[in-house]
Amino acid sequence: MTYTSTHKGSFIVRPNRFIAHVEIEGKTEVVHVKNTGRCAELLISGAEVIVQKSDNPTRKTQYDLIAVRKNHRLINIDSSAPNKVFLEYLQSGQYMTGITHIKPEATYGHSRFDFYVEAGDRKIFIETKGVTLEENGVVLFPDAPTERGVRHLNELRQCIAEGYKAQVVFIVQMRDVQYFTPNSQLHPAFGTALIAAQSAGVEVRAFDCIVTEDSLAIDKPVPVRLKDREDTL
Repeated sequence: MTYTSTHKGSFIVRPNRFIAHVEIEGKTEVVHVKNTGRCAELLISGAEVIVQKSDNPTRKTQYDLIAVRKNHRLINIDSSAPNKVFLEYLQSGQYMTGITHIKPEATYGHSRFDFYVEAGDRKIFIETKGVTLEENGVVLFPDAPTERGVRHLNELRQCIAEGYKAQVVFIVQMRDVQYFTPNSQLHPAFGTALIAAQSAGVEVRAFDCIVTEDSLAIDKPVPVRLKDREDTL
């Protein structure tokens, strides 16, 4: 996926989860933050950020904050991006062969998953999660407690019980990482639910991304470790 009208800026402060103050070309602008997660280790004073200027003159904020540079890494923090790049990846045929049907935002029972895919005799529900938290080369999800994430994992287990395939795919919005693991220290219930989902037959996958100032694209698989950062899938 690509962005247009991107600009560099310098992060100043984030008054709340929806907006931030960013210096752009010598002027302080109020920008929309396209991620309601904490991003506390990324959005620090003086950090280089990438913003996209809107072409809608009536918007209250004329810019969206889409990426942050952390040391040598450019990390995309646009929470809408993982679904978009994964859809592109599905459509390219690189993720799996023989796809005959892709339905985004698929409803199943009382649940809604990011994708429903048919390929041959396989009928697969897929939930994607964007990953922006990195610690010493290890990437973790979530960066804040997520009861919704736990619910999704339990619902994917139900899909397996009723004869469907099910996957959770973690889209790591950066490159050059060692492995992915659930952030069980922050949210133990999510780590437990992910292990239970995998044990029930839900496939757990992770992919890193090539990130530039105006694009994002899935690159290659990332190892997944579910238990105490030791067991690798």
